Amino acid sequence: MEIKQEQVLAALGKVTDPNTGKDLVSMNMVEDLRIEGRQVNFTVVLPTLSADYKSDLTFACMAAVQEVYADAEVNIHLMARAQTAQEGEQALPHVKNIIAVASGKGGVGKSTISTNLALGLKALGARVGLIDADLYGPSIPTMLGLNGQRPQIREVYGKPKIVPLQAYGLPVISMGFIIEPEQAVVLRGPRLAGIIKQFFHDVLWEPLDYLVVDLPPGTGDVQLTLVQTVPVTGAIIVTTPQEVAIADAVKAMNMFRLPSVDVPILGVVENMSWFTPPELPDKKYYLFGQGGGRKMADMSGSTLLGQIPIVEQIREGGDSGKPSV
Repeated sequence: MEIKQEQVLAALGKVTDPNTGKDLVSMNMVEDLRIEGRQVNFTVVLPTLSADYKSDLTFACMAAVQEVYADAEVNIHLMARAQTAQEGEQALPHVKNIIAVASGKGGVGKSTISTNLALGLKALGARVGLIDADLYGPSIPTMLGLNGQRPQIREVYGKPKIVPLQAYGLPVISMGFIIEPEQAVVLRGPRLAGIIKQFFHDVLWEPLDYLVVDLPPGTGDVQLTLVQTVPVTGAIIVTTPQEVAIADAVKAMNMFRLPSVDVPILGVVENMSWFTPPELPDKKYYLFGQGGGRKMADMSGSTLLGQIPIVEQIREGGDSGKPSV
């Protein structure tokens, strides 16, 4: 039987790169494919020849081709190609959009917005994942009913990978899956950065349309590590209407607009905008002031994406692991 190039490429398309979770062909890691009689020759391009999985990857390629052509003589050449800075930005090529959800101060409902945003996008038919990057105060496990659960570790070509937990069809990773519920997280900057990088590089993320990242409040190591590790599509700023929250939210927004960061602002979400008692459905009580989110959006040239009132069911849903969306 004649060996055909398209069949060989289809076979190699089933071999997965453990670093990205994507197949070698779509990652352009297969080059110089030549077929000479029963010989199949090609090059596999790796980031470095010191990669600890190269022997497993070579065997997987050989097995994939010989599964289609049992008598084929497969010759594989390994080549290292250092990544340029631009190539390095494609850390998650199988994730189309990375959305950061940020705030200037804590307690404004950022994790609630992140969780319900992710579930809302999924309800629209998108493939969505969620990262709880608030390492000091992870709230996502509680909001998704995942407290006390631990992710599994799976070996991919000899390299350990973290399998994200699933909730409502969302793959999720959080520091809360690693520590005990009442355990204090005491970490210096370099260790924080290392964990954030692990959440992107060492987790088996499936192909996604959106990966929502719930950031800690403020402008610190986690935020900087995020923008230096992966290409962030845009940031959503969460605030409450009062001036104290707005002042800090503006600082968070300005951080993303620094030339060294340069992340587009997708818009502002104003949370806890007003309270309407059930017995007075036509009344709005502005407990934290009025119009702060719109004022911030107008002053910064961004968009007010929405105003969310204080609703008891939203709080109850977050506490019970049953989000509103």
